[in-house]
Amino acid sequence: MDSGNAVLLTFGLATLFVSWILLLIVAWTEDYAWGLFALLLPPLAYLYGLFRLDKAGQSLLVAAAGLVMIWAAL
Repeated sequence: MDSGNAVLLTFGLATLFVSWILLLIVAWTEDYAWGLFALLLPPLAYLYGLFRLDKAGQSLLVAAAGLVMIWAAL
């Protein structure tokens, strides 16, 4: 793996982490149960974001950007 791919992979993973934090904030402000669900099951928490696009749309866009960076690194 060359340095360009390593940088893209690192930034992609960091972007996914930031999107998860944004999703946690949105979920906790809506309901305690959704926040706990998002905290304990991070991959499945994005399903919550799909159902609540009006509130969690920004975190899904950030996650999509992170996935694009990871895909480009591979």
